[in-house]
Amino acid sequence: MFDIGFSELLLVGVVGLLVLGPERLPQAARAAGLWLGRFRATVQRFTADIDRELKAEELRQTLREEASRLTEPLQDLQQDVSAAGADLGAAIKPPPDAPVNAGKTSVDGN
Repeated sequence: MFDIGFSELLLVGVVGLLVLGPERLPQAARAAGLWLGRFRATVQRFTADIDRELKAEELRQTLREEASRLTEPLQDLQQDVSAAGADLGAAIKPPPDAPVNAGKTSVDGN
């Protein structure tokens, strides 16, 4: 994360020893370590949440694409069935100039 070498770390330790003294330096180092650990944990949780949301959005997008890909053939089939139904309805319907009882025979043979 930070490009800190051993010499820089040693310099910070010496300055901390001079400023805080030998009694308070271990407590300050422990507190700094705890804060750094909390900060890292927070950053990791934040990163994990972002990754999870990105994966969830990817999954949602994939599902939308697959749903549209699967519904296209169904829509085509529905249009074909509607067209066939219209053609069948037109074939069954008698022409307007045909007599109403033409082609019908009675059951008793008259």
